[in-house]
Amino acid sequence: MASWRWNDKQYLRFEDERTRPAADLLARVPVDTAARVVDLGCGPGNSTALLRARWPEARLTGVDHSPEMLARARQDFPDLEWVAGDAATFRSDGPVDVCFANAVLHWVPDHAALLPALIAQLRPGGALAVQMPDNANEPSHRLMRELGGPWLARTRAVGGRTQVENVAWYYDVLASAASHVDIWRTTYEHVMPDATAIVEWVKGSGLRPYLDALASDESAAYLAKYTTAIAAAYPERPDGKRLFSFPRLFMVAVR
Repeated sequence: MASWRWNDKQYLRFEDERTRPAADLLARVPVDTAARVVDLGCGPGNSTALLRARWPEARLTGVDHSPEMLARARQDFPDLEWVAGDAATFRSDGPVDVCFANAVLHWVPDHAALLPALIAQLRPGGALAVQMPDNANEPSHRLMRELGGPWLARTRAVGGRTQVENVAWYYDVLASAASHVDIWRTTYEHVMPDATAIVEWVKGSGLRPYLDALASDESAAYLAKYTTAIAAAYPERPDGKRLFSFPRLFMVAVR
């Protein structure tokens, strides 16, 4: 998992938009009753709250590697179980009915091994539900690593994200370990007030490792140039707003 420091307040500035894919994923999970539910990469708990509402009687555990995110989750939802852990190596203490991984596995390597390992932790009839941003080649993320300046060699070298493969690749991996696979891709068109709002969005997630790669005196210049590039990549609509296109890949695998 990525090791930079997350900022729960920055992440939750767009809480409604960030939670919507989790709700869309959850709606397709075909598990009526659950005794054990795990939220991998729970972040500040916004997705975990959806799981609690769906399965109020389940033992529900939120797992995240970020102390900042877990502190916020514990503050907002003190009645739930929160565990410091890495999605790459997590092993449940018993069979799981639902393993929910919303916007986390694109930070975890080796999906060909990881996904079957997560399915193996399910009860028969249990479900693995995964959503990953599929935006590495969108302007917002391409510009992060290709923006010209004295930082270019360092930003091009930033790692952390795992390549998100195509739908057919994930179907084949999941079908080898699951009895049923539901898989789809959606592009959300987020209506943003201006280019600065788009920059503020990505500062809560994908832009963080790039900012961490900058020297202390470079951040302002980088962000100013990045904001100008974002304004050109996501042009103003007639009403003054901007459409921030955000593709995501969804999959639900039933053991």
